This record gives sequence, structure tokens and C-alpha cells, in this order.
Amino acid sequence: MGYILALDLGTTGNRAFLFDRSGRTVGRAYRELTQYYPQPGWWEHDAEEIWQATVWAMQTAIATAQIEPKEIVAIGLTVQRETCLLWDRNTGKPLHRAIVWQDRRTADRCAQLQQQGYSAEIYQRTGLPIDPYFSATKLAWLLEHLPGIDLKQVLAGTIDSWILWKLTGGEVHATDHSNASRTMLSHLTDCQWDAYLLDLFEIPRHLLPQIQPSFGKFGVTQASLLGAEIPITAILGDQQASLFGHGCDRPGLMKCTYGTGSFLVAHTGSRAVLSCPQLISTIAWTQTNPSSTLEVGYALEGSMFTTGACIQWLRDGLKLISTAAETEEIAQQAADNGGVYFVPAFSGLGAPHWDLNARGAFFGLTAGVERSHLVRSVLESIAYQVKEVVQAVSECSGTGGEQLKVDGGASQNNFLMQFQADLLRIPVERPAMADTTVWGIAMAAGLAAGFWDNYEALVQSRQRDCSFEPGAGSKTAVSNFATWQQAVGRAKNWL
Repeated sequence: MGYILALDLGTTGNRAFLFDRSGRTVGRAYRELTQYYPQPGWWEHDAEEIWQATVWAMQTAIATAQIEPKEIVAIGLTVQRETCLLWDRNTGKPLHRAIVWQDRRTADRCAQLQQQGYSAEIYQRTGLPIDPYFSATKLAWLLEHLPGIDLKQVLAGTIDSWILWKLTGGEVHATDHSNASRTMLSHLTDCQWDAYLLDLFEIPRHLLPQIQPSFGKFGVTQASLLGAEIPITAILGDQQASLFGHGCDRPGLMKCTYGTGSFLVAHTGSRAVLSCPQLISTIAWTQTNPSSTLEVGYALEGSMFTTGACIQWLRDGLKLISTAAETEEIAQQAADNGGVYFVPAFSGLGAPHWDLNARGAFFGLTAGVERSHLVRSVLESIAYQVKEVVQAVSECSGTGGEQLKVDGGASQNNFLMQFQADLLRIPVERPAMADTTVWGIAMAAGLAAGFWDNYEALVQSRQRDCSFEPGAGSKTAVSNFATWQQAVGRAKNWL
């Protein structure tokens, strides 16, 4: 029969899924990752732990499915994107913990680059605003703070490059275009490392992986790892994998993943939109056609740094809730938000503001405010952020989405999804399988390996769980959005 192994290496943990030819999940495994916060605004992962968790997840999923590793036709790899590290090519050991995408330690360096007038140049080359979010300043920081290392023995990369290198026993040091486009070191339209930017950030070219098409053979796993040499046939950034899994392969189609942060991505076709600096212009995926010409699909993305993370904060920080799931019922207990508006700027604000100095805040607190109002305002703030990005995408691309496809943990919250539909005034569609990122990379790997041959049929086979239609709450939601935007203005000028 044959199977596809999909690896999704995220911010909070690593997952492995096995799919059969019908697209049914036959095995899965998940392991959480330890989060390190050495200083305020700093966020790190242990790269060795990421590797060990990957191996455990693969082996456990295979054991759960009760199949032989040789039955696996191909592996697809999708990862948290901008997280990056350095490691020794001889020992295979990381030289420092990986710096996570949400880490803000290079905020001063980014501000300096902005003040020196590099913003327009970097945006035109990469499609990215200058922000600590991206890998360039992280890698530069590592090189600066690891004196005495032998650069001839050092390799650099994002998590996909690290895991690919480990899977292949150190034989392959590569990445795909979707992940490379998030480093702020790759030229968006030339689709190669940019010599000007490498020089600006003082990053030697030989440290970086080779950039390859997203769909195609990257290498094979070393036989001793799983008991068979298995081809790795697709690599994508996690949000691009979700876009692919939703079937958003042409202009006008968009999706939003509600995770630790939320990421709205809209496909823009074969052209890069470079007229919208408040959004990210990025590569969706690449592949070579039969004539060996590189085909590039582009997308606009709005990255919202703190969405699901603020629900976690309600649980672990304020201890207002015991589980994330209970926020739905608590929010529904309140007839309205009680005049409370929340701005979740724990790590500054991402799209469309890109304000590193904004800080989180509740506004409108009175003695009549109860727990349900606070919880509801936090959920509403997630939808408000998505609304801002949808507006920006529409203004920049000239196409307004007729529907929003959703996935991620917070998309299971019915209150939030209905509020989102009311606010956007378009249907919000949630698939039966919430793990669209995993399914997307499985499809990509299976199609590249010839395991499947019809992308449209795979997309159509995906079952829908629920479609939330705009309702009676639309007028109030839209009115409250204007008030929330005023609260955002105050959070940006809190000093």
C-alpha cells in the first residue's frame, strides 16, 4: 500500500503523522519542547532536543501504525520558520541554543538599520520589513557572540536545514525557497542568497545551505535511523504547508492559522507583490516543471505575533482559566465585552504595524468588569488582528477574499470563529482535520514522490467540519473594531 510520513516541527512541539493512500491517518505522535527564556524578550530552543524529539516522534508514529519503515514512500518536512542556529559540521553539535522566531534580542540592531535608511532596500530585495522576527539579525548575533569559532567548520540554517542534515547523516545541507525567503538574506525574485545582504549582515555564504525547490528529492534518511533509506521529497515553512493543505494555490484564496501567533496568508500567483510594506511578501512554494524551469508561487502574509499565546497567558500567567478550551463557554457567558478591549502586544505588534515598542494592555476597565469580559476581550483581540491583516491584503492585492479557511488550535473555539465571521462579513471555513499543516506537507511529499498524482482531488477529498456564516453580530463587531484600533494606538504610545 505505502505510506507518507509528515513531520511538523513547531514552536511548542514536534509531530509525526503517517498517512495511507486514502489520506487516512494511521499513526501519529507528539512531543512538547522545552521553552527557554534566558532574559526578557529572549526565547530559545535546544536544537538537540528538537532532533531527539523528531526521532522519537517518527519511531513512535511508525510503531503506532504497526508498519515497516520500508513501506514509507516519502517524508515531508515542515517547520517553524525563522528559528535558526549554528552547528559544527564535524561534531554535529549545536554551538548555541536555537534562537526562536519570536525572540526580540536584536531589536536594537533592527532599529539601527532602520535609522540608517536600509528599510526600503531590504524590503525591495526580500519582501520583508526589518524586524528581529527574521533570521538575518539572529544569525549575525550568534556569530558576534560566539568568538573563537572556526568558521570553516560552521554550518548555519533554520530548523529544516538542521533536521535535514541530521536525517541524512550530515550528507545534505539544504533548505527550500519558502524557508529561505524568511531569513532576510534571500532575494525574493532571484530566489538565491543575496550577496548585498550577506555582506550587510556579515554572514559568510559558505555557512548557509543550498536553496532547492520546495517539491523534489532533498536526500534520503540514513538507514540506521529508521531501518530504511526513505526519500525526503518536500520541505515547506509551516504556514506555506498550511496554505498548500487548504488548496489555496491561486490568487484570491487565503487561510489563517491560529497558533501561538496567527498567520494569514493569501496566494498572489506567480508575481511578488512589493507595494505593501506593512505585509510580508513571501514565497509560497517552488517546483521545477518538465522543462526544468523553476516555477514560483508567491503570497502575502500578515504575521500576528501574539494570539494563542495570550490564551496561554490567561491560563499560566493570570490563572483566570484552567484550560484553553473553556474560554469558549466563559466568553459566551458575557452578553458583550463590557467595554473592555485588549491589545496583545507582548512582543510588540506584527503586521500591519511592525511596532517593536508597543506593549500589551487592557483598556476600558471598570468596577463592573468580570472574568468573562476579560476572557472575551482576549478572544476578540485575536479576531481584530486578523481583520486588520485581511484589510491590508485586500488593499495591496486588489482582491478581497470571499472566504477565510482556518486551522490551528484556536480555530476550534466556536465563539472566536463566529466572531471572526461576523467581523469579516465573509464565511469562515474550518476543516474536519485541524492539522492542515501536517496534511499539506504530506500532500506535497506524496505528490513529489508520485504517491499521489492529483492535487485537486486531494483538496476536494478534505472534509469540512463547519462553516461559520456572518450573523446578527456583524454590526456590533465592526463598530467595536474601530474602538479597538484606538486602543492599539494608545498601546503604541504607552510611554
